[in-house]
Amino acid sequence: MWSSEQHELAMLPVRSDSPVDTAGANGGARLTFRAIDEPQPGEQWLAAFTEMWPAYRAWYLKEGEAARPNLRTCRRMLGTWMPELVPTFQRLVKLAGNDRIAARFLSMYRPPGYVIGCSQAAFTGEGGPVLARNYDYPVARAEGIVYSTAWTGRRVIGMSDCLWGLLDGINDAGLAMSLTFGGRSTVGDGFGIPLVIRYLLEVCTTVGEACGVLTRMPIHAAQNVTMLDRSGDFVTVHLSPDREPELLNVPVAANHQRRDDWPQYAVAVGTFEREQRLLELLRTPQMNADRLVDEFLRPPLYRTGFATGIGTLYTAAYYPAQGRVEYRWPDHSIVPSFERFAPQEHTQHYRDPVAPIA
Repeated sequence: MWSSEQHELAMLPVRSDSPVDTAGANGGARLTFRAIDEPQPGEQWLAAFTEMWPAYRAWYLKEGEAARPNLRTCRRMLGTWMPELVPTFQRLVKLAGNDRIAARFLSMYRPPGYVIGCSQAAFTGEGGPVLARNYDYPVARAEGIVYSTAWTGRRVIGMSDCLWGLLDGINDAGLAMSLTFGGRSTVGDGFGIPLVIRYLLEVCTTVGEACGVLTRMPIHAAQNVTMLDRSGDFVTVHLSPDREPELLNVPVAANHQRRDDWPQYAVAVGTFEREQRLLELLRTPQMNADRLVDEFLRPPLYRTGFATGIGTLYTAAYYPAQGRVEYRWPDHSIVPSFERFAPQEHTQHYRDPVAPIA
């Protein structure tokens, strides 16, 4: 678990090994994105668990088993704060062979710290509402699974993380949300944010409902969550384990909460520049949803620092009123929806730009 002191930027990506094979050609890396339709956890979830669990286990125990809460505490906290997810949790643990370490990990209660990048914006003008986001992270540490589920009876589509959490997603009630790292190294008592995003999409139908749940939930690290529903209502929530939640009538988020929280990190990832660009785009006359999403594939929002772990792995655009999603790359897209979700794969190659020879 992180201390409150600042860390060298080389230590920002804290997961140790790759949960997927990302060896690429020509000095780059690759990640295969898979769209999976599995209403209840079954063979496909188990296949992903089997593939990724050794790396996740190493990450979860990297500070020693004693640093993680015991199974009884994990079960109790999950039942207290997310009771609707308990039946699914029990099913996952059974699929995982009743492995006690896996059960503790899957609770996502007080996991190790982690740092991600990301930019996101909610747009309610022409062609919207749409929630667009870039996910910036080391290629070797992403799952790349677009998961369509109905675990609690509500249909959810989103990008998987930590085997059953979500980095971003949408539900069939027309509620969409995504997360970014909040730019602080403080870690405390609470849940990993991917499982919280999953929970909100399972039990909430509007931004108002989700805010009521989210602001009561203990969160273990600094995170920013932007939410948008089909009515066009939006909010960005700043969360930290040692601060009260802040609900902001702001449609954008990058990787900071306050300007002086972690200056070294802020400069390294260009968080203020990306936030400024998002605000400029939303204020642009005659801006529309298509133009906005296209801008996420251009600098400074789109980043190509794949060798240093801050490249953009994918762009997502969630359309709550239409119940559809676009996952985009510069040369490809996947467009699932609640009406039509086709299992498919796409392998994306990531290479840092080659500097011209003088």
